[in-house]
Amino acid sequence: MVAAAEPLIRVENLVKHFGTTGGGTGRGRSRHGRAGRHPGAIRAVDGVSFELYRGETLGVVGESGCGKSTLAKLLMLAERPTAGRAYLEGRDMLKMSGAELRRLRRRVQMVMQDPYTSLNPRMTVGDIVGEPYEIHPDAAPRGDRRRLVQQLLEYVGLNPEHINRYPHQFSGGQRQRVGIARALALRPEVIICDEPVSALDVSIQAQVINLLERLQAEFGLSYIFIAHDLSVVRHISDRVAVMYLGKFVEVGTEAQIYARPTHPYTQALLSAVPVPDPDARAWRDIIRLEGDVPSPADPPSGCRFRTRCWRPRERCATEEPPLAMRAADPHPSACHFAELRHGASRW
Repeated sequence: MVAAAEPLIRVENLVKHFGTTGGGTGRGRSRHGRAGRHPGAIRAVDGVSFELYRGETLGVVGESGCGKSTLAKLLMLAERPTAGRAYLEGRDMLKMSGAELRRLRRRVQMVMQDPYTSLNPRMTVGDIVGEPYEIHPDAAPRGDRRRLVQQLLEYVGLNPEHINRYPHQFSGGQRQRVGIARALALRPEVIICDEPVSALDVSIQAQVINLLERLQAEFGLSYIFIAHDLSVVRHISDRVAVMYLGKFVEVGTEAQIYARPTHPYTQALLSAVPVPDPDARAWRDIIRLEGDVPSPADPPSGCRFRTRCWRPRERCATEEPPLAMRAADPHPSACHFAELRHGASRW
């Protein structure tokens, strides 16, 4: 990670609630024990704060449905937040519009999850990678665009001579490389990677991750890398944020999260990661969570994880734990009773 005095992106208490039809109008007690009016919205992102520095990769990990992809859309301004602030080098991104918003989109780009649906099948690869130049014509002279597109294809490990081929003529891994080349076209400073390797075979995943790391070193990129695969996140991330039901529950360096997790949810996730060593599997202490993930339309009172936690206490039901430094280890954890699991296997 390249150190920086000021964050490139700073997010403060970002919230996104989606309205629902039906429900949310009656009074009573929710199934999680919260009295009063039932919630009337899906709380996809419900108070997320973080900082991203130049040259850094921030990994965001969590189960499906926890709000990771919604967070990505908010940072791209594809969705407008319900509340909160997001700053790019101190400038409020949410107040931008018109030409200023167009300039923002040149600085923050995105790599989509599915390389099969994120590319227009009726466009050639050259047109797909060169499309950002059509949207931002001042980014490159028209006469230079074909050369620049071929250069981008070469950067990501594709044959520049295949510029006139269509997406169906490429494999899944090659298509994702096309998506990465498109994201690089405008020379962004930040790339948001939304599950960029989840649809790929394991061997291809490693190739794409290595490509992203090489491009980061070459172009000084900062990544927000969203995934549910803990091993992938560990490989590429400088810091990791663990997300549960719309909130960050633990944030720390790669070493802190993987070697010294203090939140029960993080510990449960890490205990479920497959271990290739059969001897290590034999004595490994696996945490099995009970029950289903609560609905984001009706999260539990107090700690949102308490309905699945194996060591809840009375305080957990009445007081929501803030994401703060705990005595157990010097990194933020949203648990009143955060502690290391002594005797548990290290992941």
